[in-house]
Amino acid sequence: MKNDIHPHYHMIKVVMTNGTEFMTRSTYGQEGSTLNLDIDPTTHPAWTGGTQQLLDRGGRLSRFNARFGSIGARK
Repeated sequence: MKNDIHPHYHMIKVVMTNGTEFMTRSTYGQEGSTLNLDIDPTTHPAWTGGTQQLLDRGGRLSRFNARFGSIGARK
């Protein structure tokens, strides 16, 4: 294995969107840096189970349904 090719792994502070903080090890920044998150598991719908609106203005979904809408399970 080559010497000195790996990034420096050190402790940083992570600040979540609601203000909570925790310490973790990372290659981000320098020792003692602060990483402020814009999106985190406490606010993002992917983790909170929020609803998502499916908007399609004549794009891929409309083209897919036009081509393959009649194929599949019958309702």
